[in-house]
Amino acid sequence: MGSQRILLNRSIVKRLLSFRAFAADGVIALLWMGGVFLSLPCGVMGETTDPADADLEFFERRIRPLLSVECTSCHGAEEQKGGLRLDSAAALRKGGDSGPVVDVENPELSLLLKAVRRSDPDFQMPPKKALGKAQVSLLARWVERGAPWPQSAKGFGGELNWEDARAFWSFQRPRRHAVPKTTRAGWVRKRIDHFVLSGLEKKGWSPAPAAERRRWARRLSFDLTGLPPDPDGMDRFIEDVRPNADEAWVEALLESPRFGERMASLWLTTARYGEDQAHRVGNDESPFYPNAHHYRQWVIDAFNRDMPYDDFVRYQLAADSLEGSGGGNLAALGYLGLGHKYYRRDLPQVQADEWEERVDMVSRSLLGLTVACARCHDHKYDPITMKDYYALAGVFASVEYVNRPEMTLVKNPKNGLVIDVIPEPDTLHLVEDRDVRDVPLHVRGDAETPGEIVPRRFLRVLSEGEPAPFTEGSGRRELAEAIVDPDNPLTARVFVNRVWGLFFGRPLVPTASNFGAFGQPPSHPELLDDLAVRFMDWDWSVKRLVREIVLSATYRQDSVNPEIASEEDPENIYLSRKSRRRLPAEMWRDALLSVTGGLDLAGGPSGEVDRPDFLRRTVFGKVSRLELNPYLAQFDYPDANVHSAGRQVTTTPTQKLFLLNSQLIDARSEALAREWAGAVGDRAVKALYRRVYSRPPTPDEMALAKAFLGEDDAAPTKDDWQKYVQVLLTSNEMRYLD
Repeated sequence: MGSQRILLNRSIVKRLLSFRAFAADGVIALLWMGGVFLSLPCGVMGETTDPADADLEFFERRIRPLLSVECTSCHGAEEQKGGLRLDSAAALRKGGDSGPVVDVENPELSLLLKAVRRSDPDFQMPPKKALGKAQVSLLARWVERGAPWPQSAKGFGGELNWEDARAFWSFQRPRRHAVPKTTRAGWVRKRIDHFVLSGLEKKGWSPAPAAERRRWARRLSFDLTGLPPDPDGMDRFIEDVRPNADEAWVEALLESPRFGERMASLWLTTARYGEDQAHRVGNDESPFYPNAHHYRQWVIDAFNRDMPYDDFVRYQLAADSLEGSGGGNLAALGYLGLGHKYYRRDLPQVQADEWEERVDMVSRSLLGLTVACARCHDHKYDPITMKDYYALAGVFASVEYVNRPEMTLVKNPKNGLVIDVIPEPDTLHLVEDRDVRDVPLHVRGDAETPGEIVPRRFLRVLSEGEPAPFTEGSGRRELAEAIVDPDNPLTARVFVNRVWGLFFGRPLVPTASNFGAFGQPPSHPELLDDLAVRFMDWDWSVKRLVREIVLSATYRQDSVNPEIASEEDPENIYLSRKSRRRLPAEMWRDALLSVTGGLDLAGGPSGEVDRPDFLRRTVFGKVSRLELNPYLAQFDYPDANVHSAGRQVTTTPTQKLFLLNSQLIDARSEALAREWAGAVGDRAVKALYRRVYSRPPTPDEMALAKAFLGEDDAAPTKDDWQKYVQVLLTSNEMRYLD
């Protein structure tokens, strides 16, 4: 294998794997395919949606505001110059006196694009001032996508009837449901199983058999710690015949410090954790966050000590209000403090863009709502008004990013009654209240056209009547309390749904950050509601929620159901089996380090995860918005510039090239081969399989090993061991969780 390896210049590969171009609305990924660059538009705001959803969101977020500001004064309801209107889908299709303005079959021939590009001296629009290059690019992309335009609002246009608006399923407070009757009561292990089994029986299906105990234990180890099980610990568990052995195994994993590191991988991408900015002018790195790792460590520690989720939210929005400047949770403010900083921040439009980023991240991650879609107009699908948006924008307009030395409280040895505050050398990246104010509504989203002043407050659809204005500083603490209020129908649902998706590969609500009308409904609504209510009743305990899920019969199922063809439920919506999942970038790399004996469990500042000498867990790797590490980018780590609702899974030729040519793979294969050097016979192969796959080899695998490594009396060379080890480390079994 080594002599036949494809050799590519490493600097070229790095450029290819990390090449990214930033457009006005998001990221365009460039792939090198057969000597040609292919541009692939990514989702605008990081939500995992189908192409139609992404196109329509692109229209609402970027195109409708552009047309409204630049075009409809001359081509709208009041005036139609040239017989053209650009304020509805029907009018767009009809065109004007010169005919249709959009040609979706040949976009470059579209009159709309010719006009805004000003390529025809007699046909230039807008007539007084040309559009900017970014605006023209947006219109071109829209036409290339087929000029998608919603035919009708699915929800709440015009004057809102708030009572009707609150009747939508996600705005109804979740409630406990009686467990449904089923015929296989003996299968049930946890309350959630009743709801899953009921759905299967309505289809006439049976659940899959329980997974073999060793496979279930390996699955648990990865899901709860992000690491493969210790071989000796696995053997002890398999031999444990106590009635509570399974519960004890789960408890040990939940109490491991590795649990928080695993859960942090879920939250950090949800919170768009990043350590720099997507732009840099010259060598100016002043907007970067060299000590972002303090927030990361706070998240890890919070999950490890089972901080109630409602407190987890409170601290991230308002730790300074809750504890003051000397509290131990101040680093939690990195949730806001690690946000985007744009250049020329004194300009009103730039400030408004920063507010939008914070509103969007908070509303998507905590509430599952796309509130930022109401920046330029009332939300087209959900009961969210422009006033709602600017009420939240005012909260974030009243804070400023600050870098503050961390403070540690210690007792004065001369007096137990005196507390000294000792500043730490490292700096925390936080926010604090400054210039507290309400902001004006921006007419059509234009910061240069202010309208009425909007008081800071919570969303009306999630409040009883007209929400009361925030009065405590910026309002961050009041916002946090409104979000975690048990009467808020969304917060518990959204988080429970994310955790469910973490362990099953598919959330109950597939659009995990959009619980609005444009999102998808839950596959098991009664299960989601019942679990959300119990989560709050458990004092928002994340570990208890996880315990309930992983000890269920639903989670314990095998990945193959012999009674149901996979084609009958290809996405496993009905949970008729346990979905086989590919390990995310963090898990696979961590497993690689673990089974080769090189994993360093230390925390601290970040490092580059593709360096062979960086042996710490991937969660401690640097996450750059400017240039995401090539390994992370290659294996589907989300773009840190935007909130991520979930992981996409891609399969590309360059992933295989990485496995063949990576210095990391070479180094770990060599390390494991060095450990096995001099070993011979069946015992060595069995020990290797036990280490790498947590199981013994099959007879066929033993035969293949003998054919490659030789019989018992011939010791394989170190080179033979390295080639053999590399095959095991890069196999599908190493990269997938069954």
